[in-house]
Amino acid sequence: MGGTAFLVDNTMFYGLKLTILEPKPVTAKIIAVLVATIVSYVLNREWSFRTRGGRERRHEAALFFLVSGVGLVLSSAPLWISRYVFHLETPDVSLVTQEIADFMSAQIIGTLIAMVFRFWAFRKWVFPDEKAQSGSMRLAPTPDPTDEAA
Repeated sequence: MGGTAFLVDNTMFYGLKLTILEPKPVTAKIIAVLVATIVSYVLNREWSFRTRGGRERRHEAALFFLVSGVGLVLSSAPLWISRYVFHLETPDVSLVTQEIADFMSAQIIGTLIAMVFRFWAFRKWVFPDEKAQSGSMRLAPTPDPTDEAA
């Protein structure tokens, strides 16, 4: 699931960044992540977490896309910082340096940060383990009043 979404993200990002959105790499990244997020939801729901959950699909999807929205910010922030804070873009640096910085910040650092956050948040809130939740709600047994040790 993650590997497929990563490929979708990379393909869309570079397809847009090297063509119609060349002067706007952060916009290209946001669009790529949005498309990869839709693919990710379908794959996570039907494959990774198919035995987890228990919520209505609308509620689950809303939580998924809310968590993914935070992930979108986390994955785009390193690229934004690289380009607009550190000015790692032409003409300040060479085209090779710009492309390496874009790849490292967007596709490596941003993806890793967002991936860790999303995996944790999906397991915790979007696709919780229903058995663990229902098990944690049980009350402890009370001692039997006829028990001599009591």
